[in-house]
Amino acid sequence: MADGERMRWWGWGTDAHAIELPPAAGELLAAELGIDPAARAERVELEDVRLPASALGGPARDALAAVAGLDAVDDGHAARVAHAAGRSYPDLLRLRSGALEHAPDAVVTPSSRAQLAPLLAECARHGVAVVPFGGGTSVVGGVEALRGAHRAAIALDLRGLDALVDVDPVSLTATAEAGLLGPELERRLAARGVTLGHFPQSFEHSTVGGWVATRSAGQASSGYGRIDELVEAVAAVTPAGALETLDVPATAAGPALRELVVGSEGVLGVIAEATLRVRPLPSERRYEGWSLPGFAAGAEALRALAQAGALPDVARLSDEDETRLTMALGSTGGVGERIGRGYLSLRGRSGGCLAFTGFEGTRDEVARRRGRAAAILRAHGAVALGQRPGRSWLRGRFAAPYLRDALLDRAVMVDTLETATTWANLQALYAAVGDALRAALRERGTAPAVMCHVSHVYRSGASLYFTFIAAQERGAELDQWRAAKRAATDAIVAAGGTITHHHAVGADHRDWLPAEIGPLGIELLRAAKDRLDPAGIMNPGKLLPG
Repeated sequence: MADGERMRWWGWGTDAHAIELPPAAGELLAAELGIDPAARAERVELEDVRLPASALGGPARDALAAVAGLDAVDDGHAARVAHAAGRSYPDLLRLRSGALEHAPDAVVTPSSRAQLAPLLAECARHGVAVVPFGGGTSVVGGVEALRGAHRAAIALDLRGLDALVDVDPVSLTATAEAGLLGPELERRLAARGVTLGHFPQSFEHSTVGGWVATRSAGQASSGYGRIDELVEAVAAVTPAGALETLDVPATAAGPALRELVVGSEGVLGVIAEATLRVRPLPSERRYEGWSLPGFAAGAEALRALAQAGALPDVARLSDEDETRLTMALGSTGGVGERIGRGYLSLRGRSGGCLAFTGFEGTRDEVARRRGRAAAILRAHGAVALGQRPGRSWLRGRFAAPYLRDALLDRAVMVDTLETATTWANLQALYAAVGDALRAALRERGTAPAVMCHVSHVYRSGASLYFTFIAAQERGAELDQWRAAKRAATDAIVAAGGTITHHHAVGADHRDWLPAEIGPLGIELLRAAKDRLDPAGIMNPGKLLPG
């Protein structure tokens, strides 16, 4: 992927990395879900996408251009489409159909942090909503250009703020501007001998500011930590002024204002830069696969690892359905695969669940940590599958969104949602959400496949990441999705899980936020917004309900 290359306007990533659905996948979908292998969903051309006319008046446009420059304000068709939506299932449906009810009236691309405050001031003066935009990878409606009560809305594209400001090799911290993309950040850090180790599935197309704004969790968070654990200091520009926290490892000076900015989703201001905790580049990486007797047994194994202080940097466990479908869709019928199945058969394992572990560090550290974890896994019935499955997962760990595009081309609904809870409640939450998804989709006459994996592990609990698939309900695609999403989120709340573990709140989860933080919590967030954004221009319709 070329540096800075934008994603396809209608889907994920770039054409160079697109995935074709293998024939075995089509056969499996037809057999299990009744999906017509010949079905295709139409996709309009870019020039046929329908946009509302730009409502950014001449005085407002001139004022923004005076701050950022004439070339920094773009109200062209292609720019507006590219910044009109994230990459959630509803976003993709709207983009592919060419019917965008909401789109930014212009895209403004500042070239320096110094331009942010005057840009926000002009937007407040002219009644223009501001949607901070990094990589545009939100899957919860976080970057849809909603105007709220304002006459116009702009997408504030932060990709021009892409400096690695500083690397402190003594303190092991690095300060980066918000628009720096994940791959470029890691390239620059590697040149200094360090890594952040933050690899969300969106890594190739998401930015530092986006991670911080959404409290992102990377695939190696069990070892490196979530982004909220990696942020040492943060600087934001709000309509009311600058909000910056001190670069210190810890403080007892009252409630942490850093935590107010981390996860704020652009509704309080624009995250300009963050100081992040980095580590020396690992000299050794070991990723491998394991087979566990079942999902409950596998979860117990992960709990044992976490509570014994033996967690890998990556710990991932698929349930029985995800394991079965993953193996079926990836089946080649080769000699190595037959040998692997024969090996499991000899060990008395014909089904079970697939798990992956990954360790990074020095050779001695990896060997020591891996040996301790392997002993715990084997004590819980795990069978080692070797490094080949682990290396395969590592190579393809950013590819799933491309597979979603291929399924959408076949008129297949596919989406994900995630939650987290305590170990004591994990199996009850797992059953409740899975049952809710299956029931909601069956009621609409579409047979579903519902899969789940544990993707992040903690001492007290773990996340659950669900994938649900069904034939699209033609002519009612959004209604079908809303029914499944509503049923699953209601089940999550009723069963005591969080409404989001790492996808953020955005527009899709905002109505359930009061159930998580309570009415007083909502009032507290509103008070912060009123103080920092008195004109209410920052990312309307996200995070806060109503």
